[in-house]
Amino acid sequence: MGLLNYIAQWRGMMKEVVDRTAITVKFLCLLHVTDNYLCSPSHVYGPSMLPTLNLTGDVVLAEHVSPRLGKLGPGDLVLLRSPLNPNRTLTKRIVGFEGDRITYFDPRHGDVPQTAVVPMGHVWIQGDNIYASRDSRHFGPIPYGLIEGKVFFRVWPPHSFGQLDY
Repeated sequence: MGLLNYIAQWRGMMKEVVDRTAITVKFLCLLHVTDNYLCSPSHVYGPSMLPTLNLTGDVVLAEHVSPRLGKLGPGDLVLLRSPLNPNRTLTKRIVGFEGDRITYFDPRHGDVPQTAVVPMGHVWIQGDNIYASRDSRHFGPIPYGLIEGKVFFRVWPPHSFGQLDY
């Protein structure tokens, strides 16, 4: 009788371990899908998006559905992979789409306006603070595929909590 009780207890413990492991795996899968395909938080900082975002950093939410569906527009704030360093994520504003003629001022060239035409499959991005932003004025139009998400909500700091006004 003792051996049968021991086997029954062992089976019960193993079933509980398998059930808890399955719940944990399901949760991690849900977390992965949510973070990569729906919505994710991101810490953004630096001077390039002043005054829209804080120099010391904001925590924002970015949704990943709009870029995949091609539902971005001029003026949208986006998270994108840096074309110069793929390990970095940038936050910039979309200024133009494929076929648009962009006239911009590059502080390095003084007050002489520059023009560029955005090629197919690319967008023109710029930071709000043109004097402290590395953007399309420096590295040209970026491929649409580098856009990871559209920023729509600020979580931190608490006094700025809410939808971003742009």
